Amino acid sequence: MTPREDTWADAMRAARGGNTGAYEALLEDIGRTLRVLVGRRLSRLGMGTDQTEDIVQEALLGLHMMRDRWDDSRPFLPWLHAIVRYKIGDAMRKRSREARHRCDLTLDELSDVIAAPDQGDRHMPDMDRALASLSSGQRDVVSSLAIEGQSVRETAERLKTSEGAVRVTLHRALQRLTAFADPASGYARKGKS
Repeated sequence: MTPREDTWADAMRAARGGNTGAYEALLEDIGRTLRVLVGRRLSRLGMGTDQTEDIVQEALLGLHMMRDRWDDSRPFLPWLHAIVRYKIGDAMRKRSREARHRCDLTLDELSDVIAAPDQGDRHMPDMDRALASLSSGQRDVVSSLAIEGQSVRETAERLKTSEGAVRVTLHRALQRLTAFADPASGYARKGKS
């Protein structure tokens, strides 16, 4: 056994016996070590290290919630490693889900969609009618981002939703406005959102 295994396993046994000082010291020591290890792991996986602290806190919370399930006749480090590996996997899955729904449009890109087309067979109805074709949620997002100039984060906070939901709503609104500018698509007449 390694010195760390012995130290942490002994501290966990003491903590389970009611020694809160040993438990606090254990969590502090594990947290310091995990910050370094998780940061390196995220870097190797191509993820930003900005998520390191979130994963460390999740791992410490997992350790706390599962502390009664550790079999003290078995090594501590493999048990802890499984918790950390699971939390890193959770973070990767969450990042993957968010990436699928991300719609990072700049205000310039938004203005390109809303700007009057220069083709003869396309026209842009007046802005009031185009905006009226949007749902109230889509109008709120477009107004906040394109007209008021708020950031995605500010808009999400004001609307009490996630940044990802704001991006998805903006993307759908832009599809709707683009289709509204091209009546031949039939999109606006079908009422899709």
